[in-house]
Amino acid sequence: MFAGFNLQGLDTDFLSSYKGAGEVAFNQQKNHIRKELDRFVLDDGSIDGSALQNDWFPEVEADIFLSHSHGDHKLTMAFAAMLEGEFGLTAFIDSCVWGYANDLLKKIDDVYCRNETGATYNYDKRNYSTSHVHMMLSTALTKMMDKTECLIFVNTPNSITTRDAVKDKTKSPWIYSEIATSSALRKKKPRRHNELLKKAYFEHSAGETKSLDINYDVDLNHLKDLSTFDIAQWRNAMRVLPMEDLDLHPLDQLYKEKKVLDFKFEAYHG
Repeated sequence: MFAGFNLQGLDTDFLSSYKGAGEVAFNQQKNHIRKELDRFVLDDGSIDGSALQNDWFPEVEADIFLSHSHGDHKLTMAFAAMLEGEFGLTAFIDSCVWGYANDLLKKIDDVYCRNETGATYNYDKRNYSTSHVHMMLSTALTKMMDKTECLIFVNTPNSITTRDAVKDKTKSPWIYSEIATSSALRKKKPRRHNELLKKAYFEHSAGETKSLDINYDVDLNHLKDLSTFDIAQWRNAMRVLPMEDLDLHPLDQLYKEKKVLDFKFEAYHG
């Protein structure tokens, strides 16, 4: 991961023309995941956790990691379609992964966690299976964040509740985990930046029931603010690039506008 953004103000009107395309793209990502549990049972009756994780929570090739609330699922799908259509960027929607956690838990629990009568689940066994599936999920999401170049957090009232002027809070443990992880992940420059800096150096040298609500404090300070106006400006800038900049990577244009790139790279490419 190289950069992260806190996107606020995204709405359905801005993305209305991408709704259908977003659902198609999401379903294509979703189809990578297979669901036959018996394929992962070893000879001794145990489950091959590594193989199961790779199958249920695969690493998709993507440029951008989209972190969002379940309530903004359709909005985020449309946004992913816009990123693909306007910039040629592939976005990974995090619900492609965590959306299957409950399905996987149900499959495991139905086989391994029922009480003797089969009518109910064993509490201790359910805790054990849940901890394993959630750990697989957390690991898969961390790998995806580390692998993608950019994270965009779709910040809406569904994901973040501002209780006072200082702290933002979320009721989603997954959003809390993703934002906290994005702050701790190593920052890796895209390979193309290193190549351009090398080139610049050599040129210079030559020249319903009561629900359980748990709130987490979320620190968004490491994410650059991003708005729909910024995205519109980004889109317009890419549409009118001068001839000499036609090979500019779309994310580099965004980094440049939001002042993410360091001075040397901006001076060389700017």
